[in-house]
Amino acid sequence: MATTSPVMSLYQRTTRLPQGRRVFSLLFSLKAPYFASVRPRFVELRPDYAELVVRKRRGVQNHIGTVHVIAICNGLEAAMGALAEVSVPPHKRWIPKGMEVSYTAKATSDITCVAETDRAQWTGDDPDVPVRVRGVRDDGTVVVEGVIRLWVTEKPAR
Repeated sequence: MATTSPVMSLYQRTTRLPQGRRVFSLLFSLKAPYFASVRPRFVELRPDYAELVVRKRRGVQNHIGTVHVIAICNGLEAAMGALAEVSVPPHKRWIPKGMEVSYTAKATSDITCVAETDRAQWTGDDPDVPVRVRGVRDDGTVVVEGVIRLWVTEKPAR
């Protein structure tokens, strides 16, 4: 990517600091306040890849004591949003248009939320960009997997 996005610049600047990933996670959640409900902790962010953790805590648990799947989906959408911001070419814009997920196992631990794309998806002519997402327990078991579909178009001329 020719130009570094504002989100990537912020990530690069903050992760140089002590507790930098925590600082970035907080600032990211301030920009999109709904994400703060799951308190995402970014682990890694680069074009075509984002990884964060949603800790298992009372505020995100369901009636059986596991991490609620909607909290996991919130974490997956946060990962997707960060990935999209650092991956989309500067002359394009994106908006989510749908999420398809399968619940594959109980979320009995902290959940690592991963979003991934391939570089060619952003540079092609197809405006439909599927972002692969998954939520993974501490033991490596995938608890949620699916796709968040983005609509990626040219920015309007100013």
